[in-house]
Amino acid sequence: MGVGYTTIMYDAESLETGVSDVAACQYDGVEIGLEKVRHVGENRLASWLDEYDLDLYLVMSEWLETEDAVERVADDAQMVSDLGAEFLGMLPPQRGRQDDETVEQWFEIIADAAADAGVMPLIHHHGATHVERPNEIEAWLDRTPDNVQLVWDTAHQYPYGEHYPDGDVTDGVERFADDIAYVHLKDVAPPAGFTEHREALSSGTFHLDNVINYFRSFTDLGRGILDFEGVYDALEAAGYDGHYTIEIENRTEKPLVHAKENIDFWRDITGRA
Repeated sequence: MGVGYTTIMYDAESLETGVSDVAACQYDGVEIGLEKVRHVGENRLASWLDEYDLDLYLVMSEWLETEDAVERVADDAQMVSDLGAEFLGMLPPQRGRQDDETVEQWFEIIADAAADAGVMPLIHHHGATHVERPNEIEAWLDRTPDNVQLVWDTAHQYPYGEHYPDGDVTDGVERFADDIAYVHLKDVAPPAGFTEHREALSSGTFHLDNVINYFRSFTDLGRGILDFEGVYDALEAAGYDGHYTIEIENRTEKPLVHAKENIDFWRDITGRA
């Protein structure tokens, strides 16, 4: 079990800086988007991971919006495995864009390629996508191949959890304990009207202001309302022994500072030195 950080706040051109920043903050591993991996190339990324002594935990797919995107992700599963990643994340299509049969076929294509490559495919439940609410997560875990498990995300659980609008998201841990293979940690500071933004995204009839206000609510650990001590205790009680990866996406200035502040917060929660 280790603690990782995503490179969302670093573009492809600054990816090496992102990897070095993560290492400087003494994280154990890193998560990187597949499009950035393609941009820098397998060999360069492998050399950076070796130089900065970081494990590559997960490579997150591009958005699965077209058949071509699905085929690209499937084709890259072997590269993801060769880089030493344990997991290949699958980002579902935007809500209302595809029917269930198409999405099922797409997940199967990637799951089969991942199995051949020796990497585990994970569904990332995500607001405003085809796999969003807990009932949908459960349904898709049931209808996808047996090697598919879950990236469980604290912030994406929050709007649809049993305790909403309180910051207790442990019902997600309890419900999906047997399926969680990887955890994303980020906080939520919901603005006024957050419920209306959530409903608009879930109905597939959203406007730009719904998207902006919904996703800008995601914030650094400890800057929102989520109870991370409760999250950690629930996962420990459930026997979770996988990685925890902090995913910060809206703090574009001084990303190194955010990387350091977030791991310090998590170390305080977990008692890790």
